[in-house]
Amino acid sequence: MITPLQQIALRTIELESQSIGGLSRFINEDFEKAVQAIANSKGRTVISGIGKSAVIAQKIVATLNSTGTPAIFMHAADAIHGDIGIVQQEDVVIIISKSGESPEIKVLIPLIKNFKNILIGMVGSIDSYLAKQSDIILNTTVEQEACPNNLAPTSSTTAQLVMGDALAVCLMELKGFNSEDFAKFHPGGTLGKKLYLRVADLYIKNERPQLTPDKSLKEVIVEISAKRLGATAVVDNNNNLLGVITDGDLRRMLEKNISLDKIAAADLMTKAPKTIGAEQLAVTALDIMRKKSITQLVVTDQGKYLGFIHLHDLIREGLI
Repeated sequence: MITPLQQIALRTIELESQSIGGLSRFINEDFEKAVQAIANSKGRTVISGIGKSAVIAQKIVATLNSTGTPAIFMHAADAIHGDIGIVQQEDVVIIISKSGESPEIKVLIPLIKNFKNILIGMVGSIDSYLAKQSDIILNTTVEQEACPNNLAPTSSTTAQLVMGDALAVCLMELKGFNSEDFAKFHPGGTLGKKLYLRVADLYIKNERPQLTPDKSLKEVIVEISAKRLGATAVVDNNNNLLGVITDGDLRRMLEKNISLDKIAAADLMTKAPKTIGAEQLAVTALDIMRKKSITQLVVTDQGKYLGFIHLHDLIREGLI
């Protein structure tokens, strides 16, 4: 049974969803002109607003900056008290407002026009002062706010946010902004690590358990225990990888209840084990481990043994 509070929440979601859907009517020539103006600008994108629209402006600025389009926020109230100096000759200016009639914006617009910057109005009323003064209009008109009194900015600010995202994504596509570019702007945190952290950054910190195929069972156990990675590589005299022995292989061998006297590493090893190159992304190693239900991968270079990357390395770096 849906409670009254749940009904209110569902109504809010439905109204805001309708507002977002309605934006498709406004993806037109002006929208394309706005994208091209920003893409062709030799300056930055200065975004301004007042009240809740100012908060949305800050989020759009953050999105643009993180996706390769230099942007800066300028509060409309502060702009008319000196911060207008932020705007440089080659900048594109976006002013965000639902009504397009706020007093601060009415004062700010002539100043922008005097500087002859391209002015893009993201506005919820195309008959407003802002719309009439703008070189390009991004229409974010909504039929109704989600607020029960149809007053508090809810649907309108959601529409502004989505329009800003549409701009950012179009600019990314236009500039060919890819995952490597994204990594340059997001070096910190889990997201950044997924985009730039490589196997080579991790495996070199680990021990390098290895032995030749003629080594005894005792020597295998000692090597695995000493290097604490739960496995050892089996290599020839030229460091070519021949196979891998894991602690799981040892357990399975002991369960067979066979004579242990003459068992050597060659008898225990798994030939052609799963490997990964040092220059591969660490997140790729994680994907392989998940798919194969294993906890370590051998790192190789053209068949030469380099070391191990372990699941614990990835956990330690916060990739899981």
